[in-house]
Amino acid sequence: MGTPDFSVPVLEALVAAGHEIACVYCQPPRPAGRGKKLRPTPVQARAEALGLVVRHPLSFKEPGVVSEFAAFGADLAVVVAYGLILPQTVLDEPTYGCVNIHASLLPRWRGAAPIHRAIMSGDAETGVCIMQMEAGLDTGPVLARQSTPIGAAETTGGLHDRLSALGAALIVQVLPQLPGLAAVTQSDDGVLYAAKIEKSEAVIDWVQPASKIDHQIRALAPFPGAWTLINGERVKLLGSECGAGSAAPGTVLDASLTIACGTGALCVTRAQRAGKAAQDVGEFLRGWPVPAGLKLGF
Repeated sequence: MGTPDFSVPVLEALVAAGHEIACVYCQPPRPAGRGKKLRPTPVQARAEALGLVVRHPLSFKEPGVVSEFAAFGADLAVVVAYGLILPQTVLDEPTYGCVNIHASLLPRWRGAAPIHRAIMSGDAETGVCIMQMEAGLDTGPVLARQSTPIGAAETTGGLHDRLSALGAALIVQVLPQLPGLAAVTQSDDGVLYAAKIEKSEAVIDWVQPASKIDHQIRALAPFPGAWTLINGERVKLLGSECGAGSAAPGTVLDASLTIACGTGALCVTRAQRAGKAAQDVGEFLRGWPVPAGLKLGF
């Protein structure tokens, strides 16, 4: 049970390990592109290519959806970034219940945007947990966990792919150990909730310290993209590292797009103009030089 790109490696790993996939559940196709044609989700597209049965109900409250799920007689449901709330009747239906692959080190960063929040908060490490699902939001006992450091220049896009692969490998290790694998109850200490990213969080405030802005830029890359105004044009900054220098916050310090912050300075490493492709900063500046002394922002 999964929907976006993050879930695809898990599906592929389960198939490669020889598990019988009774059915694949994902969210329904959505209108996309200029023609607004219905586009299947990444999981649906991959499942159909693998010749698997696919279901994509709008909700488990629809008539017959729960009974159809029950009719598959599944031993276990593996859930990863599915996007629908599973009622207790579904959680209880498989012989060994439902397990979730969550992209954080629970109980830190329960909720919708754990990868973004880990980078935005400057965490030194993150990881994946395989959790026995219960009615609460990511509150179930943990069957297995795998940690990994967060690189100094790592973005949400890169960490997303690494954690997806990590989760796929871990679930294949866990399944043969069920049902005898002991689950560890989550601690009540250190609980943090990873709220979904709001549009207002993407605006760069150059008064903030360089380290905080660096975390913001990398956390929001590639989507939605932290942005600032350069000569009145909205530009996304998609890569950065802390640098040296000082001036009024938002002032460009050199021809390489080093920008003064409230504390310290930030070196932009990747940027994107509206309607253009993202570029490394050297290529970006060759096409659109940004002179030293220019003030960015509003």
